Amino acid sequence: MRKVVVAFHSGYGHTRKVAEAVVDGAASVTGIEAGLLDLSALDDAGWRRLAEADAIVFGAPTYMGGPSAQFKAFADASAKVWFTQGWKDKIAGGFTCSLTMSGDKYATLMAMVTLAMQHGMIWVGLGMLPAERAGDPDRLNRLGSYLGVMAQADNLPPDQSPPPGDLETAFVYGQRIAGFARLR
Repeated sequence: MRKVVVAFHSGYGHTRKVAEAVVDGAASVTGIEAGLLDLSALDDAGWRRLAEADAIVFGAPTYMGGPSAQFKAFADASAKVWFTQGWKDKIAGGFTCSLTMSGDKYATLMAMVTLAMQHGMIWVGLGMLPAERAGDPDRLNRLGSYLGVMAQADNLPPDQSPPPGDLETAFVYGQRIAGFARLR
């Protein structure tokens, strides 16, 4: 059984919803065990789960044009893993969520790509074309990302936002990550 760990931080619950959709997508693939790892409560057991994972999907909200401070603290703490190349050749991916359509989400995903490359991981992009009608909340990849999932959440409770298209994009991305993890 291959393991996919979605390592994420969520400030208000919206990014957690995206993380759950990625996990659900990955878990829908035969031979995959997928689970969440909330970085705000990361302990030794969590670091062991990351060490045992075949794929790690990073997730964070985009705050002020980059990943949240909690995600950045995790990235910095991963230097201990870097010294041993513990994540080398693991599958990697990422997602982010913010209030606005752009919100500089690209910068957050690039921070995740850079983290993965520092660790010698194999980054898996979204692998889908942008929606034909950009911005339609029911469409897959409505924000037109290629690096990973970009979700947009209105200033509403997490049970009302992000919209269905963003969550479905995350689900399909979870399936894609799982497919690559099976090949590892």
